[in-house]
Amino acid sequence: MSESERARPFLESEEKAFEETDKVHVVGVDEDDDVGYDELGNAPPFSWKKLWLFTGPGFLMSIAFLDPGNLESDLQAGAIAGYSLIWLLMWATAIGLLIQLLSARLGVATGRHLAELCREEYPTWARMVLWIMAEIALIGADIQEVIGSAIAIKILSNGLIPLWAGVVITALDCFIFLILENYGVRKLEAVFAVLIATMALSFAWMFGQTKPSGTELLVGALVPKLSSRTIKQAVGIVGCIIMPHNVYLHSALVQSREIDPKKRFRVKEALRYYSIESTGALVVSFIINVCVTTVFAKSFYKTDIADTIGLANAGDYLQEKYGGGYFPVYYIWAVGLLAAGQSSTITGTYAGQFIMGGFLNLKMKKWIRATITRSCAIIPTMIVAIVFNSSATLLDELNEWLNVLQSVQIPFAVIPLLCLVSNERIMGSFKIKPLMQAISWLVAALVIAINAYLMVNFFSGAAKSVVMLVLVIIFVVAYVFFVLYLISRGFTYTPWQLVASEKVKERDDE
Repeated sequence: MSESERARPFLESEEKAFEETDKVHVVGVDEDDDVGYDELGNAPPFSWKKLWLFTGPGFLMSIAFLDPGNLESDLQAGAIAGYSLIWLLMWATAIGLLIQLLSARLGVATGRHLAELCREEYPTWARMVLWIMAEIALIGADIQEVIGSAIAIKILSNGLIPLWAGVVITALDCFIFLILENYGVRKLEAVFAVLIATMALSFAWMFGQTKPSGTELLVGALVPKLSSRTIKQAVGIVGCIIMPHNVYLHSALVQSREIDPKKRFRVKEALRYYSIESTGALVVSFIINVCVTTVFAKSFYKTDIADTIGLANAGDYLQEKYGGGYFPVYYIWAVGLLAAGQSSTITGTYAGQFIMGGFLNLKMKKWIRATITRSCAIIPTMIVAIVFNSSATLLDELNEWLNVLQSVQIPFAVIPLLCLVSNERIMGSFKIKPLMQAISWLVAALVIAINAYLMVNFFSGAAKSVVMLVLVIIFVVAYVFFVLYLISRGFTYTPWQLVASEKVKERDDE
């Protein structure tokens, strides 16, 4: 194979995130094709119509900030730490926004998503490890999301529908997703907008009913405060914000718009509108998360049950707190939880398609790939539902394990992303600047360190025998080795990659 043939994958990919006929056309809202751009490629004035056409991918991405795992982290932070961790929630959301903007930048500037680029950048053994890690992270997140939906269905049915049956019902959203996808990207995005609006209304209604303290909320947002009692909740907040599969997802979703990566000014314009849209989406998600945190801070902070409250029993505690039979907040909580669970499971199916297709370059029908992706999560989830059906405590412990699982996977999405967006060979003139590189790596190191603390703390308690201790040590050594390997790959080039670099420069010159 010649050097030019090996370089070809950097400029085009066999497996496309979206077919050309499925993409949303955005050129021509205020101008015909390139009319309106000056000779330097500067974009025309801001257009609300064009922003509307770019709106969608950011809100689908924001679902990961509102899934049942995040809601559990919010309610536990509120019940145990009161209002004191809202500042951390705000900054964690800002960190998540930075990572997601980098993911969007990668997708727009290269015309390919993260999984595809990982397939092209890494040798087979490393690529397969990254794929397996991404799938494990997706399955772990999906278990939380499906269980969250099943809990909501059980509440809304007054317990008539058991947890396992709720899992079966939730599994059907895979086929709902396929039906919606056939009607176009914009229709699918509209459904997610309805689900996000349902969450916003539900939790805002709860906020209004419980009347949390505005003053304490403001102090909690502006005054950093942390104690030994709340460190676990603090780590949980940060760990839940960055979801590995979501980093892969966003880099693919931005390709749903018709953008020519060979036209520098079009890429600049798309990045501009996507930045605005993603920021707005995460502001909405932050407000929803704050509503949940403050409701449980107002209701259960400094109470005897604060340490025992979790996703599985939160509805029961709300019912007891507000008395008089089934107070409406009990059902409103379930409606919001159901919207969170259903929307996040559908985006999980979406992410699973991109991850599998990108890493393996599989050419198969969408319904087959979606079924495979959904089955990987539903089978273990069904086992969990049957085993833990009647135990809220066991479900909460399982959720802790799954949060640790997500923490383990974060470097395997974030490090390749940072290496790629910092690489001129891949990004051309759209690689991030040295200052942004420094900030991004610092943020990534902070997030990885926080999650490493969670892992060490968790595994130190789990390693209660010599055999378990040896297994943990082997795992940690292999884990650190692979993380260092991923970092090193960002600073080494092979001859055929250098050929690809010249091709990218030629593209930018054109």
